[in-house]
Amino acid sequence: MRVAETPKHSHSGELKIGLVCAIVAHTMWGLFPIYWRQIGNADSMELVSHRIVWSFVTLGLVLPVMLWRGRWGGFSVVLRELRSRRVWAVYIVAALMIAINWLAFIWAVNNNRVLEASLGYYINPLLNVLLGVVVLGERLRWPQWVAVGFAAVGVSVMAIGNGGLPWVSMAMASSFAVYGLVKKKATLPVLLGLMLEVTVLVVPAAIYLGLRLAEGVSTMQTGTPVEFGMLLGAGVITIAPLAFFAAAVQRVDLSLMGILQYVGPTLQFWVGYVLFEEPLDPSRKMGFVFVWIGLLIFLVASQFKRRRSTLVAEAN
Repeated sequence: MRVAETPKHSHSGELKIGLVCAIVAHTMWGLFPIYWRQIGNADSMELVSHRIVWSFVTLGLVLPVMLWRGRWGGFSVVLRELRSRRVWAVYIVAALMIAINWLAFIWAVNNNRVLEASLGYYINPLLNVLLGVVVLGERLRWPQWVAVGFAAVGVSVMAIGNGGLPWVSMAMASSFAVYGLVKKKATLPVLLGLMLEVTVLVVPAAIYLGLRLAEGVSTMQTGTPVEFGMLLGAGVITIAPLAFFAAAVQRVDLSLMGILQYVGPTLQFWVGYVLFEEPLDPSRKMGFVFVWIGLLIFLVASQFKRRRSTLVAEAN
């Protein structure tokens, strides 16, 4: 009797789907500054509040349908998770970190600092490494220390050249690094986790928007119809790349995902430099060069380490 064979193209087909999803997700994140810049009448806090509220509404419509269809184990499994204080503690901290990250990012977009925003996401992986050493007691190999050193020099060059630290970059990198560290303890799927995070933030965000409406200065009152529609779409534009990313992670090796994560900040860099014509003075250029060299060393060292681990595993 012949054993049914797995179709030869099934794995490659899944990989292609995963790659497309990953590229779409990171491209959307990279082009985010263009979207938020179009809502010119709203201040940064208002945009973040809309992002929180409409993400809450969108997820509130989508997730019950997915749970009803048995996704993630259904309602009973999710409710059991939500009874845990540890789960809530993790997602409360995560919510605070993502709020800081969103606010710093949108402030950067509104104040012609998109280049600094992209720098924050370039620094983030190296800051993750440092947090692993400080908090988790991990040990770094010498190439990783060299990579972190190059990034530190790059930030220092920018700080000296511009009369102070690029605080937007550091706020974004540090908040997202802590967010990633906290999410290592998370047990919920990506979209369910985001729902918990925006649930923590939705009340203060709604109060702020309500005050803006009461004062008659809300962009939903003073803005154009296009801006009104874009505010309503803030939830979808936030959730869509996360959904694509979640689909990609299930199909693409983490090593490749680690490389693709630089698509977003690279697009943001070109949006800031080419489209928004932000100045790239000599100190900024030199700083970016040092950071990029550090990232290149970091990526090469990480790839070499993974390949060596794979060879050892195969030999055993």
